[in-house]
Amino acid sequence: MKYKSLIKKLKLSDSDFEKIKKSVQEVETKTTGEISVAIAPESAHYSFWELLASNTVACIALIIMLGFSDKIRNLYERFYWQNEPDWILPAFFVISCFSIVVLVFYLANIPFIDRVVIPRSVRKVSVTNRALRYFTESGVYKTAEHSGILIFASYMERQVRIIADEGISEKISPDLWNLIADEFAEELKNGNVAEAFVQAILKCGDLLAENFPAKKENPNELTDGLVILEDAEWF
Repeated sequence: MKYKSLIKKLKLSDSDFEKIKKSVQEVETKTTGEISVAIAPESAHYSFWELLASNTVACIALIIMLGFSDKIRNLYERFYWQNEPDWILPAFFVISCFSIVVLVFYLANIPFIDRVVIPRSVRKVSVTNRALRYFTESGVYKTAEHSGILIFASYMERQVRIIADEGISEKISPDLWNLIADEFAEELKNGNVAEAFVQAILKCGDLLAENFPAKKENPNELTDGLVILEDAEWF
């Protein structure tokens, strides 16, 4: 999914981006903790599962067509009258199955159908892996006090991960981050993306301010704005 397409689907305006950025900046004035926020179109390419679904549907269709092979042959006989080519029936099955594979594979790239085709366990692992990868790529893991957190959302899967660095994990239970992530994911399903990010940032900020209060010197170590990630790499 292209950048502009994702922005359109998320219904994010320039003011929404600014609102999210200001929320991060406001929160970080109260804590030495750092917050990074990002969203991806999807966390992996799921072509294996989409192709598997396409071939499964094509096989089912072939079995059904075989049961009607006599009627299909009779239909061809109406066109040819007599001596129809022997290759007509096999060609019909091949072309039909190939067309079904192409059509279903195309439809399987629609987010709603993708979520049906791809097992939930696979989506869950993919989102976690993508979030962990960006946690490293963005440098959240190397803040001065190891007090960085990543709020990561994946649009197609409608899942959210909040990953905290080791300094935070020693003081704050992961269950609290999971609660915030679950609430965020619910808002993401409802299409309230900008507000969901803001609320998650504020809730995370409250926990950080309580456990990592601001000091006189409080450098900004991470990007404050919402980052739109590229499509995931093939695997």
